[in-house]
Amino acid sequence: MTEAPPLAVYVHWPYCARICPYCDFNVVRDRGQMEQAALAEAIVRDLMGQAALIGPRRLTSVFFGGGTPSLMRPEWAGRIIEAARRLWPSAEPAEVTLEANPTDAEAGRFRALAQAGITRLSLGVQSLDDAALKFLGRNHSAAEARRAAALAGSIFPRLSLDFIYALPGQTLDHWRASLREAIALGPEHLSPYQLTIEAGTPFERAVRRKVIEPVAEDASADLYELTQEMLGAAGFEAYEVSNHARRREARSVHNMAYWRGWDYLGVGPGAHGRLAAETGRLALEGETKVADYIASVEETGIGCRAPETLKPRQYALERLLLGLRGHEGVPLADIAPLNIKPEKINDMVLGGLLVRAGGRLMATARGRCLLDHVTSNLIR
Repeated sequence: MTEAPPLAVYVHWPYCARICPYCDFNVVRDRGQMEQAALAEAIVRDLMGQAALIGPRRLTSVFFGGGTPSLMRPEWAGRIIEAARRLWPSAEPAEVTLEANPTDAEAGRFRALAQAGITRLSLGVQSLDDAALKFLGRNHSAAEARRAAALAGSIFPRLSLDFIYALPGQTLDHWRASLREAIALGPEHLSPYQLTIEAGTPFERAVRRKVIEPVAEDASADLYELTQEMLGAAGFEAYEVSNHARRREARSVHNMAYWRGWDYLGVGPGAHGRLAAETGRLALEGETKVADYIASVEETGIGCRAPETLKPRQYALERLLLGLRGHEGVPLADIAPLNIKPEKINDMVLGGLLVRAGGRLMATARGRCLLDHVTSNLIR
């Protein structure tokens, strides 16, 4: 009997108590419980509707992102988890991750969220410096972050801490001290992300007005290399550009589904999905506005718009951009529609940016540092 293909499920919870100035995700300010309850119900119905379309699968992971899903009632999370497990049974327990902010109020929900079925918490610490947190528009303090990390570590089987670095004016010494403290908190997984200035955000407008100045490219590279050096020395493997795990078991199963090109389903306002079909690779996107998403589920049974069939080159480009981020790289067969000239790959292999082995193309440590340069040159 053929085993059902793997499936990851992404659940988008768009509500935030405060919207950060660097964020370009589909988020809204926290609203009343009536709308949120209706959204939770719509997400469960959307899962059921999409399950009827795609058939049997083996559930590998559920990921609650946002927004701030730790603001949702634990019983709502529990209903969504139970529905996903029932619709796509798996012999192995699926990883269930939830993103949380380390405010004292949200930390008070941790035990209830674990009881609801959350097995992995991704805690958005972002910084352990109060001045940096204020700059980033966060609504927690460094002390709250330390308390939340300690509490989460005692409750959840898996814990990941997120940090943002390469802030304007940040020095190597400052980031070195921050990394030391992050490591000392004892997580098995760390995700340090460089600050990026996204179009349409308050930070982008501040850059245009010259209120803030982004870190220069060379300085960003130095901060990245320091990150790899310190986390590597502390026993963390960089299995993706911004993801470091102490052990194989600590890696994010859900995120690896993206980098491997597996199927994933998206539910919730604006959530994206990618599914294999006879016609090709389908790209799905949920209705962006909360009210429109709920209405779509009520009218059609699913919350996504009409799927788009990706052209072979579109899918190959996605595979290249996502696959090279991970340590496993990307199968050369997956990027064949890009018609990359062999000499381009050879030049980057000789330049120490890429490795070609076992029918796959992988970025070296140096290549990951220059990944935008590598990918743009390959597809130019």
